[in-house]
Amino acid sequence: MLNRRDYLRLSAAASAGVLPTAARADDKPPRAKNIAAIITVYRKLSHADVLIGKILAGWRQDGGAGPALKLASMYVDQFPKDDMSRDLARRYRVPIFDSIEKAITLGGDTIPVDGVISVGEHGNYPYNKKGQHLYPRRRFFKGITDTFRKYGRVVPVFNDKHLGPQWRDAQWMYRQAQELKFPFMAGSSLPVSFRTPRIEVPMGSELEAAVGIGYSGLDIYGAHALDSYQCLVERRKNAERGVKWVQCLRGEQIWNAVDRGVVRRGLLDAAYSVVPKVDHPQLGKIPLREDKHAVLFLFEYLDGFMGAQFMLQSVGRTSVAVKIKGQTSPLATQFEERAEPTHPHFAYLLKGIERMMHTGRPSYPVERTYLTSGILDRAITSRTLDGEKLVTPELHIGYDPVDYPHAPRPNLHSNPTQPPPG
Repeated sequence: MLNRRDYLRLSAAASAGVLPTAARADDKPPRAKNIAAIITVYRKLSHADVLIGKILAGWRQDGGAGPALKLASMYVDQFPKDDMSRDLARRYRVPIFDSIEKAITLGGDTIPVDGVISVGEHGNYPYNKKGQHLYPRRRFFKGITDTFRKYGRVVPVFNDKHLGPQWRDAQWMYRQAQELKFPFMAGSSLPVSFRTPRIEVPMGSELEAAVGIGYSGLDIYGAHALDSYQCLVERRKNAERGVKWVQCLRGEQIWNAVDRGVVRRGLLDAAYSVVPKVDHPQLGKIPLREDKHAVLFLFEYLDGFMGAQFMLQSVGRTSVAVKIKGQTSPLATQFEERAEPTHPHFAYLLKGIERMMHTGRPSYPVERTYLTSGILDRAITSRTLDGEKLVTPELHIGYDPVDYPHAPRPNLHSNPTQPPPG
């Protein structure tokens, strides 16, 4: 267990959003926190693999040093032919239980685990008419919170990716966490990933505008894109109070918004310049305005700041460009998704989770992802309504951002407040 001195030091660091630069010479390695993993499916390169696999096999999943976490149990919802969970359970002597309650209680009548990681991503689940992939995140969360209520104890919980994915489910999940008052984190790995080029957006910056670019499916990658966008624009002066309306534009509506200056062309060009372009099998690289599947999420924040998130099929990564008042040129960066070794951006996400499990405080506010979950749901809904502008009083979500670092960091991985190797 952490002693009182260490606990106070780590909690203060967590509150300030600052990581210590090195462990003290007299610090002892902390006891690993026992974690229950609630998983849709565990196969090669699934989110379960690149998150839970790092608890089992180290940051690089090669048997080396890893987080101060220990996998105590698993609940796995589906077992496809390429399932890895049963082999790993035997190898690492981790029990797989047939219910969420049993996984959290280890089959007993108390809650002995120190935290829960819920990975409701990948697997054979239906889509609704809006194109949202109906992963069982709410069902998993209900199983978790029902167990907390039944046994009278709560522990920190991490929910992989966005809440929901439908807004009513996201709202229910957030309210359950608020009611039971347990530490709660959620979201994408991209806000803590590598950024190329590295840019600095100081907290409290006077931002004039920002444009984001995402790629692939609206539901699956829109969540990553919006979390990446929000982790920068939340740093503007006066913090975050939420969004007043959301709209989804397609076709000529998009370029009309650009031509009229609703979206700044210079920022769009800057964001576009830092992402790799995709080669079409017959057409080669498709010019931006000829991307027939382009979509634009427009949304206005309560302070009047205009949100602009493009989803393109002509690019292969996520980027954001911002214009800070007083600077002549915009800043633009790509949020990298490196494949080797074993998707390291997930190691930085796991570091944030590990830190919460040890300090009892979220490493950054869950409200960021709560807000982006709502923006995404409303944008997808607007798309089904031919671009209708949706007023969103439910997205008046305020929070104070924190200065949590992103990759790469120093190779100091023995302390739960230190980052994994880059």
